[in-house]
Amino acid sequence: MVFFRNVQATDLEQLLLIENEGFSIEEAATKEAFVERIELIEDTFIVAEKEGEILGYINGPIINQPYITDNLFKEIKANPKRGGYQSVLGLAVSKQARNQGIAKSLIKKMEELVEENEREGITLTCKQELVSFYEKLGFVSHGMSESKHGGVSWYNLVKLREDRN
Repeated sequence: MVFFRNVQATDLEQLLLIENEGFSIEEAATKEAFVERIELIEDTFIVAEKEGEILGYINGPIINQPYITDNLFKEIKANPKRGGYQSVLGLAVSKQARNQGIAKSLIKKMEELVEENEREGITLTCKQELVSFYEKLGFVSHGMSESKHGGVSWYNLVKLREDRN
């Protein structure tokens, strides 16, 4: 049985392994970035776990605009209690746990936080090959992002809270 919980400092090593399975060296968050996210945004950093093993995670700070900017990958702040947009800086699932609906479940957990904390919606960037995956989950593509994170082309995707559509 997979269960979901907020991140803990002891998760760091497992998180780094999954991050580096899912992203290139240029794209992957650094150990320092993970430490900062664990300390500052533990409330919006969710892990999927089964029998003590982390299968995947989703994380990101609350931001005031609907699109992610590259500076968020370098510096974040603690989350406000209400409002703003829930950004997703990282969503990754370990190789052995893929195609089991874990990413979809992690997004659903983030959507619950958006509702509970009266956020505007969720915003993320993804590569072209993942746009259709997110569109199936109700996200709307807003076209190319200005982000050049990791030297890659990214697309802005936004899903407004149900009562905001």
